[in-house]
Amino acid sequence: MHARELVDLAAVVAAHAPALLREAGRVPEQSVEAYWTASKSRLDRWGCSLKRIAGLMQCGGLKPSSAEHRLFRGLLEEILASEVLTRVWSAAMCAYDRAYGEDQMEPVARSVLIGQIEARHRVLTILVGRTGLAPEESMRLDALRRRTESWADLLVGRLAMEHEVCQFAVDPDRAREFAEDFVQQSRHAGGRFAWPMVLASLRASFREWLEPASPNPDLNARIAASILACFPAEVFDGLGTVPSEWSLRIAHIVNEAEGWLEELLGEAGSPGARRADLFGPGRLDRWHRFGG
Repeated sequence: MHARELVDLAAVVAAHAPALLREAGRVPEQSVEAYWTASKSRLDRWGCSLKRIAGLMQCGGLKPSSAEHRLFRGLLEEILASEVLTRVWSAAMCAYDRAYGEDQMEPVARSVLIGQIEARHRVLTILVGRTGLAPEESMRLDALRRRTESWADLLVGRLAMEHEVCQFAVDPDRAREFAEDFVQQSRHAGGRFAWPMVLASLRASFREWLEPASPNPDLNARIAASILACFPAEVFDGLGTVPSEWSLRIAHIVNEAEGWLEELLGEAGSPGARRADLFGPGRLDRWHRFGG
């Protein structure tokens, strides 16, 4: 699974997490554990990869046209882009604990987010030093950083319409402004059409910005699967209209993660194993009303 699809999934979480928080019942503990395990494994891989590439740069072995250089650039992109989902899901997990008086998800969320922020700081250090990167590459990656920060704050702001989670944004004040904008938009006639436009804009923002191959597609898929397994099927019923291209995109996310869902929930007949049906074309024809 590509990091670009994790950004797509962040938008799904921002749209549907409020419904999850209104549902009775507990999030499966094994799904929370699986999220922590896969996220920590990816953080470890990032650390090892950055260390190895730093060694190559010191000995002059990282050539601009080499496969290692493309891997290096793709790794930096993955760290930056995946932060959108990490922040949005962390906000949703903490909101869940607060809503139900639990202490199940917030410690996991904060631990993963701390690791993500540390990885981001390492990327920023590389960008400032331009170590192993051409000036134009550093500028492009810095533009990607700004883009991911803005989208993370917007999606956290979507959740902040109903829950005080702005502390999980890069810029909490900006997230609050987005939340206020969403609330105002929901009160206007035609406001339900604004959210699909936001989704289309998000997809366009990342379409041409990332390397074709993602360095850690397996762990990205496990993270996505663990998140999807937290949502009961009824959360996705009775929601507004989603564009057909977006439906196919989310179906692709689930198809890549489908094998992991059975592993996470332990048996093929479990609710999680039916996520492919849940996200099929016949079930993704309704979408959350914007601001509703």
